[in-house]
Amino acid sequence: MIDISQMTLEQLESTIESCALCPLHSGRNHAVPGEGPARADIMFIGEGPGFHEDRQGRPFVGAAGKFLEELLANISMTREQVYIANVIKCRAPGNRDPQPEELTACKPYLDRQIEIIQPKVIVTLGRFSMYRYFPGQSISKIHGQPRQAGNVLVVPMFHPAAALHQPKWRPLIEADFQKLPQLVAKMEQSGPIEPEPKAQQLSLF
Repeated sequence: MIDISQMTLEQLESTIESCALCPLHSGRNHAVPGEGPARADIMFIGEGPGFHEDRQGRPFVGAAGKFLEELLANISMTREQVYIANVIKCRAPGNRDPQPEELTACKPYLDRQIEIIQPKVIVTLGRFSMYRYFPGQSISKIHGQPRQAGNVLVVPMFHPAAALHQPKWRPLIEADFQKLPQLVAKMEQSGPIEPEPKAQQLSLF
């Protein structure tokens, strides 16, 4: 693999677009590196591109993306203010779960994106981005509970698609989103904040 440690965000995205590190590249229309400013207070990390994302080369442009934009609008934000990425950068056949070798191949790209963007808050959307910070946990138990990870506050949330498929999750993800402005403000004013007691307990396992 080429050295990406000094790449700019633009260089990194270009590298991802031509990546052939795992078999997923052979079936893609477009890789989906991510989208947003090189500095963003909030970074969203989803699972992987779907049908529409693969066609357009952009993250979250289908129904789940529209819902994400609604959620952002509810906290007076737009998608242009945040960075949106996925744990894998190419669509998996039939939108199946990412395989370990695919996650491994894409991990350095996501690591470098986080390093460049330096978000104050990372929001994980769905299981596979959650597992990066909360291995083995259940999203239904820990959603909305922030956890410190270095200089970043990580907030696990339901994937917007889950709320579309199961309406019972919609109020939960809407409520979790309402916390984001306050979390960003706390990180700006006082630096890293202490995790909530329940999240702190999770970090012991």
